[in-house]
Amino acid sequence: MSWAYVFPGQGSQAVGMGKDLAEAFPEAREIFGEVDEALKQNLSKLMFEGPESDLTLTENAQPALMAVSLAVVKVLEKQGKVSIRNTARYVAGHSLGEYSALAAAGSLALSDAARLLKTRGQAMQKAVPVGLGAMAALLGLELDQAQAVAAEASANGEICAAANDNAPGQVVISGHAAAVQRAIDIAKTKGAKRAIMLAVSAPFHCALMKPAADVMAEALAKVEIMAPSVPVIANVTAATAIDPDEIRNLLVEQVTAMVRWRESVLLMQQAGVDTLIEAGSGKVLTGLAKRIHGDLNGISIQGPKDVEEFLKRV
Repeated sequence: MSWAYVFPGQGSQAVGMGKDLAEAFPEAREIFGEVDEALKQNLSKLMFEGPESDLTLTENAQPALMAVSLAVVKVLEKQGKVSIRNTARYVAGHSLGEYSALAAAGSLALSDAARLLKTRGQAMQKAVPVGLGAMAALLGLELDQAQAVAAEASANGEICAAANDNAPGQVVISGHAAAVQRAIDIAKTKGAKRAIMLAVSAPFHCALMKPAADVMAEALAKVEIMAPSVPVIANVTAATAIDPDEIRNLLVEQVTAMVRWRESVLLMQQAGVDTLIEAGSGKVLTGLAKRIHGDLNGISIQGPKDVEEFLKRV
């Protein structure tokens, strides 16, 4: 196998995530404890016990998802001597997952990644008043078609843009709520199989997030970023990034830019990667792998059983 590690984004959180890892492995407990300490918050208790309404808050979901991903990485290293440095061709993460990827590859310290994601979540939530923005999934349209729909829906100074290019026929749009609703109506006339509003708290990855990008520029300027041990595929460019200054700039740009996930996965596949290892909560990226390229395998590692089965294979 030729591997890349991939790390999930917001929406993959669930109450109970990481709990069985913490019960089974001391190194997972160590990761959760370090994140709790960095945030001065008992985030692990919220992850394990809920309530779901609090875990779903952007400022909690983002560092929580990163914590579970890094716990999986640490367990693989300690239990199976399987390190990213020695086994992975690339790392990549979907939106906030890019911070997980950078931390896993040693580019960001765990505590810095946790604090940055807390700040990122708070800033993204504050950037747009609740109800003003929205996001929707357009299913059955390719990226160029979705972008045309979004452009047509943008009117009266309102923004609508492609936010996530997740897989063939699966594009998420973001912007002012009225413009996104117009896009849904337009998409249905353009051959979309489905066009549905998403239950999100803000319009991520569009120009409305500019205030959050400014906050992140200031926060990232204060943090040490090192060259990753393996190349990181950046959301913004769908290309490798190893220079710390470039990584810093791309993380700022990422707040308002489209997540180019389909292209990122294709880049890895074309470079010879045949297996994507999804480390952390949920199986969203594992599910997308085959849709993006039929020859790709996806392996989800969430809990102790997944760890055990994976380590038998390596």
